[in-house]
Amino acid sequence: KLDSLAGVLAGSSRGPIVKPGDTAGSELLRRLKGQSQPRMPLTGPPFLSDAEVGLFEAWIAAGLAPGSASASATSQASAAASAPIALRSGPPTWRDVAPIFATRCTRCHSPQGLMGPPPEGVLLTSYEGVLASADRARVVPGRPEVSELVRRIRGQSLPRMPFDGPPYLSDGEIDLITAWIAAGARDSAGTPAPVPVGARIRLRGVLSADGTLDGLELPLSSGREGGRGGRRDRSPQPGAGVEVRGTVQSDGSIAVERLRGR
Repeated sequence: KLDSLAGVLAGSSRGPIVKPGDTAGSELLRRLKGQSQPRMPLTGPPFLSDAEVGLFEAWIAAGLAPGSASASATSQASAAASAPIALRSGPPTWRDVAPIFATRCTRCHSPQGLMGPPPEGVLLTSYEGVLASADRARVVPGRPEVSELVRRIRGQSLPRMPFDGPPYLSDGEIDLITAWIAAGARDSAGTPAPVPVGARIRLRGVLSADGTLDGLELPLSSGREGGRGGRRDRSPQPGAGVEVRGTVQSDGSIAVERLRGR
């Protein structure tokens, strides 16, 4: 168990995982570095950064000193979580957002997460998994407003994610993921992802008085680009919960095929 200092010091059924002053013989550090397999965290890559691993190494080398749980430290951690996230120069890439998925999403959306198989088969352990659209597209590169992923982490579509929140993602984390999608959901090399033309989408939210979905316009499909003519079911009224289904067009817009009350 790694949720407390006592748990770390207790080790595992196979013996100690940290040894005071012995970095080479501490299994925890060997797993973090990949010197012992499987490398940890099990949801990686991405794994911990060199700086993060260095903190563990320095802590072990110094004798596993306990930290302070002072109110000052707690307030500093809280402030850091709500602070804007500093970006590298240029558009954000997968390298910028991958740590957020790894720490907040993959505990469920991995091959064997907290809930067993990943919910709805959605794997968020890799760039390819986040952009997968065989079932339906959760990310539409260049269009965060029609990306189900963004609407889920904002709470516009329910259930809000991460499912184990609150706390949910910080404003800075949400802004970073939104900016990443707006810039084309670029991979680690900075190459924008292609638009998944023809992929299905499913968005949920509240119908506004002006007929939009939380401000998102919902033009019904006329059947162009292979889509069927759109229809409204159950005559949803303003303020009602609705579900929107449609397909992604070549420009990233959505051809709404069905709008129904929930």
